[in-house]
Amino acid sequence: MFSARTSLPDPARRMRLIATGLLLVMAACFILLRRFEGPHPAWGYALAFTEAAMVGGLADWFAVTALFRRPLGLPIPHTAIIPVNKDRIADTMASFLRANFLTPQVVARRIGAFNFAGAAGGFLLAPGAGVEGRLRGGAANLLADMLEALDPERLGKQVRAGLWAQLARLEVAPLLGRMIDAAIADRKHLPLMEAVIAKIGHVLEDNEAMVRGMIRERSGTLLRLTGIDERIANKVLDGLYKLLAEMTVIPDHPVRLKIEEGLEDLARDLVSDPAMRARVERVKLELLENPAFGDWWQQVWERIRTGLIKAARDPDAALAGQIGSALAELGAALRDDPALQVQINRFARRTLVGAVSRYGDEIVRLVSETVKRWDARTVTDRVEGAVGRDLQFIRINGTLVGGLFGVAIHAVDGWL
Repeated sequence: MFSARTSLPDPARRMRLIATGLLLVMAACFILLRRFEGPHPAWGYALAFTEAAMVGGLADWFAVTALFRRPLGLPIPHTAIIPVNKDRIADTMASFLRANFLTPQVVARRIGAFNFAGAAGGFLLAPGAGVEGRLRGGAANLLADMLEALDPERLGKQVRAGLWAQLARLEVAPLLGRMIDAAIADRKHLPLMEAVIAKIGHVLEDNEAMVRGMIRERSGTLLRLTGIDERIANKVLDGLYKLLAEMTVIPDHPVRLKIEEGLEDLARDLVSDPAMRARVERVKLELLENPAFGDWWQQVWERIRTGLIKAARDPDAALAGQIGSALAELGAALRDDPALQVQINRFARRTLVGAVSRYGDEIVRLVSETVKRWDARTVTDRVEGAVGRDLQFIRINGTLVGGLFGVAIHAVDGWL
């Protein structure tokens, strides 16, 4: 009847035992006083106190127990109030949350005076100090926990699907054409061209024996017998090495100019030639649909995910060096530029208010559905665990206050 549930936390269980023990003490005292009742007037007051204390304690025990379960397991009406009305409580909680917290007016009023830009600037300038340090550490650990908890393959596929959808809608040919044209105009293609020429020279040098063998195989028997094939191979190789060397040191070499002309034609065709643009789009789509490209992305994503987890677990290292300097400059601008603060704060407020307007109903529906999915015992245990200690004080107070009222009633009865 009065046993403690093992699901309650220790403080609540201890208070339940105290309340139950006090009620049992009052019952024991009442029995003893009735059994050994004496003539002294104080005896009547003691009996009245213990009797009324028992009544008050039992009444409050019934009231507290009826909130969470049926007293003694009996199907008494209007008991086990919380388990029976679990769904209605969930809807009421959701409605209260929606009406009092997740309305655009309330959110706008609460964040109206908050300086988002200034707070972000202070965080970036002093990421390891005080509240900002704890905030950054908590956010970093939360990010790392999320990345570790989510299925890496499934998350990688979802990221890939979003990225692939954006790439599928993006026409890359004009973009590539403008990039090539800008690189040629700024002469930024020259280091790449020289690197390619140097690479061709290294490849030719590493495979010189193969070139000689190819020339020998295609030479006639007479040329091989006279050794002319070897001289031809030397001439060919010397000519190739000389051509590559001249292309490296002569900026206006005809071959280099021809390559630049070809790049300019390619850039122009990528921008203005419908056939070329269609071919590039077709190649792009074939590349996106290729399973090998998907497997490559999965490996890239896993490296990105691992790097993010490592950086989140060690945010100080992640914010060091050039990255830290860049973020510090951004923080100084956010903290010291009033015009920038106005723009960012206005954007942040509009974003938050808009999010509440669009997703407020979904948030409260999530709360309601989550509570509804809990079984009755889970709801009972969580609510009782949260307020159980105070509820046991109600039982203790009921026992003591009931006893005091019993004494008062006995005194009034004696005077009448």
